[in-house]
Amino acid sequence: MVDDLFQAADPPQDHTLPLAVRMRPTRLDQVLGQDKVIAPGTPLERLARADPANKLTAPSSIILFGPPGVGKTTLAYIVAGQSGRHFEELSAVTSGVREVRDVIARAHERLVTSGQETVLFIDEVHRFSKSQQDALLPSVENRDVTLIAATTENPSFSVIAPLLSRSVVVKLEALDVEDVKTLIERALKDERGLKNQVRMDPAALDQIVRFAGGDARRSLTILEAAAGAVTQDGPRAKGARRPIITADVVSSVMDVATVRYDKKGDDHYDVASAFIKSMRGSDVDASLHYLARMLRAGEDPRFIARRIMIASAEEVGMASPEVLQVTVAAAQAVAMVGMPEARLILAEAVVAVATAPKSNATYMAINDALADVDAGRTGPVPLHLRNAPTKLMKQLGNHEGYQYAHDAPGAVAPQQYMPDDLVGRRYYQPKDRGYEHQLGPRLEAIRRILDQADGSQSGSGDR
Repeated sequence: MVDDLFQAADPPQDHTLPLAVRMRPTRLDQVLGQDKVIAPGTPLERLARADPANKLTAPSSIILFGPPGVGKTTLAYIVAGQSGRHFEELSAVTSGVREVRDVIARAHERLVTSGQETVLFIDEVHRFSKSQQDALLPSVENRDVTLIAATTENPSFSVIAPLLSRSVVVKLEALDVEDVKTLIERALKDERGLKNQVRMDPAALDQIVRFAGGDARRSLTILEAAAGAVTQDGPRAKGARRPIITADVVSSVMDVATVRYDKKGDDHYDVASAFIKSMRGSDVDASLHYLARMLRAGEDPRFIARRIMIASAEEVGMASPEVLQVTVAAAQAVAMVGMPEARLILAEAVVAVATAPKSNATYMAINDALADVDAGRTGPVPLHLRNAPTKLMKQLGNHEGYQYAHDAPGAVAPQQYMPDDLVGRRYYQPKDRGYEHQLGPRLEAIRRILDQADGSQSGSGDR
């Protein structure tokens, strides 16, 4: 498996390998799109130096964090090759503690007998269990190996703290449009690549760039498939024009543009976060865009429906309380209907949330109330509000003096409901938007009546 972003290097021997493998760079100065992390003096550049004195100050462990197809595996190969270290590779998907210990034992033996250091590359390190990651610690600490680990998930959540504290985290970015275009154009011409056997229409180039989504490997995979489609009849006759890759050809080798979106990784959380923030910000078009990205990537529509319901309560609240009914109905309908029709239901719910007036007053109110409870600000329930199902409870004063609200004018009885320590505390503060614009004056009138109760401390502790 190769993860990479590259320029031309020495021609490989095996042209049966996939194009993405053949175009792999062999030196740091051949890597595209990651200039910041391979610049002189950076941890990766220092590791790649063959200077023995530099090895003493270079980091002993690096975690490469970034999306697929940006060069994680390739950078590990380059570091080992340029620095003269032996290269060992493990996949966290297929390897266990035993395999880790075997590699470390070989690396230690190699270091003792020949003085050669070892780069241990672990792909998808986030899939290693705690015990597997623990097994790496002594060898990293003693520099028996130089660990380079790759992950598409945030190391803060997927790598144990002791290993993280001994590592330098290097964040890799997806390729930008110009990098992907450069990569494709060089692959068309390079002797290791397509050797000028095909031409490419500019519209086709733009389409591949769009489908690749910043993933170098994916861009070359699409290019190879498209080239295969236009050269399937075999070598062209001498003097014949080279076949051309058009946008239609690219579309024919792509069932649908695959969105870069890992349902268990950072992309999942980033897109979901942008989705929620767009609804909160009332940008209905951006909200629908992120909905489309999640749907096209195969996200569970029930997950999306849950996020929309939460947004209706957290972001809209009492400014438009009927929106919660819409989102709950949408969630139920999604569960009954399923995809692809569920997209219509989800879209309707998204539009309802995004275009509704916004208020987080209820969100803030419950958080403030919980904060008081967590801080121990509770106090006994007033006697007149307590239940009195037995004679003894009545003798103790439970329920005595309670006023039935429906018997009072406007169904609001002037009596104390809060515990003594919290009388006058205000949690809910309606905004001047949507339905809350009407609710505010009514609430103030209700609070004035309640504050007439004996023992009331009107206005104290307002928030």
